[in-house]
Amino acid sequence: MKPFNTLKGISTHQEEIKKSVFIAYAGKAESQEEAFAFLRDVLSRHPDVSHLCWAYRIGNQYRFSDGGEPGGTAGQPILRAIEGQDLDHVVVGVVRYWGGIKLGAGGLMRAYGGTAAEALRTAERQVESPQVTVTIETGFEHISALYRALDACSAKDRSEDYHEHGVRMTAQMPSNELDRFLNQLRDGTKGQFQLIAPGKGIGH
Repeated sequence: MKPFNTLKGISTHQEEIKKSVFIAYAGKAESQEEAFAFLRDVLSRHPDVSHLCWAYRIGNQYRFSDGGEPGGTAGQPILRAIEGQDLDHVVVGVVRYWGGIKLGAGGLMRAYGGTAAEALRTAERQVESPQVTVTIETGFEHISALYRALDACSAKDRSEDYHEHGVRMTAQMPSNELDRFLNQLRDGTKGQFQLIAPGKGIGH
């Protein structure tokens, strides 16, 4: 699970091509649900547009839509713009206000792909690491060491369950922090913990 390039915020770009206005919105999406929520927001800003065409890539998942334009003229060029700039966890929606002049298939592909590419090119970017879920069991005497290790490695979405022998903690952290977390926890607990996930039943 390697780090990937994504967007830091929302970026927009607008072009007028043969009297049609194309407006691209690009943003970050962690899931399909977030991508669709982003696109719904774009549509809410432009309820009277002729077309909303879009694409997203989230890891190995990707989808695109021509939004009523001729097949292959919008969604795929937008997806190629995302992939061409080596971006991941990104969604792009491009709205079009029809100007009365037909652009042809090639013209549409250039318009949608070019507008999307420019919104991505001018966007502020950041490098992120995929998240990994860890589950740890340790004794009560080592809880403070566990908290320190979690805090040091940017762990989030924590949930804990206490039992007679101690605590079972589940949290998410960047995958590139996992080794540092385990090393710090090993030092803090003198090896008295068990890693349940990822990798079931690995004792340390």
